Amino acid sequence: MAASCSFRSVVRAPPLSRSLLARSAVRCRSAATPGAGGAASTSKLVVEVKERLAREHPGLPTGRSGRDDDDMILWFLKDRKFSVDEAVSKLTKAIKWRQDFGVSELSEESVRGLYQTGKAYVHDSLDIYGRPVLVVVAAKHFPSTQDPVENEKLCAYLVEKAISRLPLGTENILGIFDLRGFRVENGDLQFLKFLIDVFYYYYPKRLGQVLFVDAPFVFQPMWQIVKPLLKSYASLVRFCDSETVRKEYFTEETVPPDFRS
Repeated sequence: MAASCSFRSVVRAPPLSRSLLARSAVRCRSAATPGAGGAASTSKLVVEVKERLAREHPGLPTGRSGRDDDDMILWFLKDRKFSVDEAVSKLTKAIKWRQDFGVSELSEESVRGLYQTGKAYVHDSLDIYGRPVLVVVAAKHFPSTQDPVENEKLCAYLVEKAISRLPLGTENILGIFDLRGFRVENGDLQFLKFLIDVFYYYYPKRLGQVLFVDAPFVFQPMWQIVKPLLKSYASLVRFCDSETVRKEYFTEETVPPDFRS
């Protein structure tokens, strides 16, 4: 426990309070409106992006999460501060990745082999801030024996599942990395780079906070490598212990089974 406490001093970002979340949402909505035109101006930009995608990338799929998905286009416009050029560029990459990766075809059955290991799952309950919760159990991850492609498919499936559970008015999810029992053989820099790309390029701003729980000293070298790759996203990370997870993010009824005392 002493080792874990010492390492947690590396990053100690406080949890977001309900009032802070509410104020942030108001600021985001205010900043998200491009110019005085408000909703009308935003709708015009969505149409412009849609037309650009249809004209420049007609081979991209349509429909849900496709090149004519208004909600997805609006989300990427917000992410790119309403720059049409940047939104088109990022959307093209994201939609093409979804197409090549076969995201729409992923199901629990298609990832059953690794899903049954319990190495990662979407918790049945939301946290106290109303966010879906994605839990990763690092001690059950063995990159030397588990297929990296299957790991990536499981990751994409669970991110999709978590996002599909977003309540109305909630925009991001909570990620919990359970690092109890983490050893060198559980380390996987390649997968962590994939995870960073997933949330930066394909699901921007969908990750609201990340908890690294009970990180041992052996995890520190990996964190020193990964932290610069995260750039501004590193501010989302909080090192904490199991008790913090129980007391600050869940009620007694909603805490994940792995964290019940």
